[in-house]
Amino acid sequence: MDVMPLLMLIAGSAAIAGAARRTPVPAPLLLVTAGLIASYVPGMPDYTLDPEIVLPLLLPPLLHTAALESSYLDLRANARPVALLSVGYVLFATIVVGYIAYLVVPDLSLTVALVLGAVIAPPDAVAATAIARRLKLPNRITTILQGESLVNDATAITAYKVALAAVVGEGATWGEGIREFGVAAAGGIVVGLILMVPLHWLRTHLKEPLLQNTLSLLIPFVAYAAAEHVGASGVLAVVVVGLYLGHRSWQVDFATRLQEAAVWKMVGFILESTVFALIGLQLRVVIGGLGEYGAAESAWYAFAVFVVVVAARFAWVFPATFLPRMLSSRIREREPDTNWTGPVIVGWAGMRGVVSLAIAFSIPLTLDDGEAFPARNLVLFLTFTTVIGTLVVQGLTLPPLIRRLKIPSRDVLAETLAEAQAQSEASTAAERRLTELLADERNELPQPLADRLRTVMERRRNAVWERLGTVNETTGESADETYRRLAREMIGAEREVFVDLRDARRIDDEMLRTLLRRLDLEEAAAYREETA
Repeated sequence: MDVMPLLMLIAGSAAIAGAARRTPVPAPLLLVTAGLIASYVPGMPDYTLDPEIVLPLLLPPLLHTAALESSYLDLRANARPVALLSVGYVLFATIVVGYIAYLVVPDLSLTVALVLGAVIAPPDAVAATAIARRLKLPNRITTILQGESLVNDATAITAYKVALAAVVGEGATWGEGIREFGVAAAGGIVVGLILMVPLHWLRTHLKEPLLQNTLSLLIPFVAYAAAEHVGASGVLAVVVVGLYLGHRSWQVDFATRLQEAAVWKMVGFILESTVFALIGLQLRVVIGGLGEYGAAESAWYAFAVFVVVVAARFAWVFPATFLPRMLSSRIREREPDTNWTGPVIVGWAGMRGVVSLAIAFSIPLTLDDGEAFPARNLVLFLTFTTVIGTLVVQGLTLPPLIRRLKIPSRDVLAETLAEAQAQSEASTAAERRLTELLADERNELPQPLADRLRTVMERRRNAVWERLGTVNETTGESADETYRRLAREMIGAEREVFVDLRDARRIDDEMLRTLLRRLDLEEAAAYREETA
């Protein structure tokens, strides 16, 4: 088996995605463009995806990563809008987009059109939530977008399976579709509830970080496969397990958390970059397979589907936002500040992405009787153009739209004050515990070491308060920022000495690695990521 094409794909995708971070152009657009150009290079390997492995391979790790970083408490507090978007909107979009496509495209059957509708129904809110965080949008909008992207995939995949069953001749009535959706949703949640406690128990009882992270990599695939094996929603099982593990991640040791965060960031980066590159690589083949659909016709269909996708989201978001407020005084009291600007942002943040592509790639090549799946290349083409269109039009215009609407940003001062108060209470508890421990003769320490413990504790207590204070007029840094920078410079000086000693053969490489790891941990503590 020649692995070179796979290595070329991963390395090239990562390099382009990394370069995109230095430009204002979203990485997906550069990856798609590069993939399309590369597909015309003579001798380029033929990158094809097996529809049977696309969903099980791509979805579980991407969903697990998103679930780990989500807030269970925030999602629970916003359960109503999240459910209306992740279930109601996806079903609405499936039907509306599918039916309009059925009317617009000649000879396209209603069942195939509904397959298309289900494929492009779920927004991928990764880009939207990244923009929301960067522009410091209110936490509620960010939570709703993130929660929608976690659950809507289960709705879309179930709707896709029902429509697909009708295409391949197995038949599916509305009643059967609703029943299948209910069984899949309930089953996925139950499987996730069953697995989450023993998996968390394993994570907390494995003492070796390498074993814990190996388990972490297996968890989403285990949850997905277990649920799909019993006919339930693997997506919901992965989300339930991920939310629970993320909510209780504080019970896992620090080394595992540090490694796990790095590992999952890398996995998500590689998968998303590779999938978008594959869009470009596959696009030439898909366009070439459109057959009787001409270039002008295909472009018109793509434009029509894109407009319907954008319009359908607004047609759902505004009633879903304001009708419940009209019908319930409790909702009006709980959400007094709701106005039209929030729904505009949520409505425009409907970019499609990796999930739609993964579902589209999973469409079988042939039916049960051996005939080619009808209009498969057209469905793929319309999925590609919708994803690219939403990324270009909505992705590039969402930041200026947010600025133009002047939506109140998150109150950074209030958040910093809450952080400082929380740290103060924690430090007080730590100080009390240290006094109790030092009173026991078994914990006797030389005075310099005891003072060092108190100094570190006091440093943590004061660090956040210092961010609220004055800044250095020359550098613009707070005292806390200056402290971190100086600490990092000192650690850098120590690191250089250790390397020089190794090069002079005064210490060996094993000792160097031990000393460097100790410095790395100290640097992580002294200069923790401020955007976390």
